[in-house]
Amino acid sequence: MKKFGLLLVLCFAFFLLCWTEVKKPLKIKSSISPARLSKAQEGKVVLELVVEKGITISPQPSFIIEFSPSEELVFPKNFFTASDLEIETIEKNGQEYLDLKKPIEIPFTVSTEAKQGRHALQGKIKYFACSTQEKWCLKSASEFSASFYTRQIIIKKR
Repeated sequence: MKKFGLLLVLCFAFFLLCWTEVKKPLKIKSSISPARLSKAQEGKVVLELVVEKGITISPQPSFIIEFSPSEELVFPKNFFTASDLEIETIEKNGQEYLDLKKPIEIPFTVSTEAKQGRHALQGKIKYFACSTQEKWCLKSASEFSASFYTRQIIIKKR
């Protein structure tokens, strides 16, 4: 009977470990400015990144921001690296990491074919996080989304 009870407890503990969500070292608050857009209007995606205490985000091997395909928004590129976005780096104790204190702004133009209404932009950031105290590094990705509204009118460029 004791073996059965121990086996049951071990199975329950294993179940909890498997279903526990892994905590991401990078949290993303995303928005689109302005939130209400007209066709052919320029705007920007604003990403505010919060890195967990004791963690740094390395510029190498890669820091990449990707957007899911969107019929409403047109970006100059499919993905953006830290150097594309001119994110500053900091060197401390021989380690180089990204300075993510300032919001990241990525420009776009609203398509002239955009449908009127509410939309959501999806994306993800691929990064390499390191903990100098615990002596580990982890390649990971964090997803984000931002909602926006498109109007029917077209803004004419001068």
